[in-house]
This record gives sequence, C-alpha cells and structure tokens, in this order.
Amino acid sequence: MCRTRIPYDLEQVRSLGETTIAYYDRFARAFWDGTRHHDVSQNYAAFLNAVESDPPYSILDLGCGPGRDLSHFRSLGHEALGLDGSQQFVAMAQAYSGCEVLHQDLLAMRLPDSRFDGIFANASLFHVPSRELPRVLLELRKTLKPRGVLFSSNPRGNNEEGWSDGRYACFFDLDTWRDYVTAAGFVELDHYYRPPGLPRERQPWLATVWRKA
Repeated sequence: MCRTRIPYDLEQVRSLGETTIAYYDRFARAFWDGTRHHDVSQNYAAFLNAVESDPPYSILDLGCGPGRDLSHFRSLGHEALGLDGSQQFVAMAQAYSGCEVLHQDLLAMRLPDSRFDGIFANASLFHVPSRELPRVLLELRKTLKPRGVLFSSNPRGNNEEGWSDGRYACFFDLDTWRDYVTAAGFVELDHYYRPPGLPRERQPWLATVWRKA
C-alpha cells in the first residue's frame, strides 16, 4: 500500500469502484455470515444520540451491506433507506430489512438535497479513494438536513491507500480523517476506537460522529 495520494484519473477511479463492488457481489453470503452478529450497539448509540430532530428519524444507511443495521433502525421505528453498490447486497438488504435500498455506487451517488436527519456510514467510506473523498463528503453534507449527523466507522492506519484483499481501501489516522471531514463542512462531535475495552493496538476501528455545520 502507498502512503501518498494516488493521482488516479476518472476512468481508473470508476474501475476501482467496480472491482471493489465485484468483490462484495462475489462474497456476499460469506460476508453476511461473518458480520450479521457483530455487536455494533456502541455505534448505534453514538449515532442516534447525536440526532437533534424529533423521531422518527430519516436515516441513510450508506453502504448498508446485507441489511443488519437497516433492520435495526427500522425496528426502532425510524425511516431507514439503504444504499449499496453491490446488487447482491441490495437484494439481501431489502429482503432482510423490508426497507427500500438504492443500488448506487458511493462514487456515483444521486441523492436528494436536505433529505436525511442522519447518515450511518459503518465500514463503507474507507473504500472511497482519497482523490474522490472531498467530493463524496460534500455530497453527503448536501443530502443532510440542517444540523444533520454523519457517523462513520473505518479501519484505521497510517494513511495507507491501495488494494487490500481484493478491495480498494484507505486506512486513515484520526488527524487525516478529521482534515477531510472538517474541510467538507462538518463539526466533530465525538470519536472513539473499537472494539471497546481493549488496548489501543487491538482497536483497529476508528469511529467518528459529525454535525453538518
């Protein structure tokens, strides 16, 4: 992996996204079997507690995968909408959660303005190449209502970027991730490392909570 920003052109960026999506299409069932029972209650609480509007909340589950989190938000009475680039995940998420799921690549989203109270991006935004990340974050800001909330949880690292197990990934440290998100017009509310209760070297996930400025 590389620690410098890689100057991909637009066609190469499109190919990166397609290859990553193809990975998830190919291993959709195995991914579901390996993640459906993960305890992400800490992330749910951090996200939902930050939303200021009255429930039910309008939530976009960005990179919703097979629908675990969509199902949880719906069970609480919220209006949850999923988005994923994998056709396999879209079908699985719709069947499991009963929610609408948009079939869209994170690199080519078509989202309405000021639509959502919150965006839950659990293990998804780290697949966005750094070249495209500022644009994607601005699109997410635009689709949030005033003072809307963005939650993200990404595997952390030392700003490496490149291919990882057949998927394109960026492993940012807190300072770099903070620079990207604040530049897009968000104010940091909280951050923490996961899983909880372990030494930092055994906490590979960085979770952050943001408000639309």
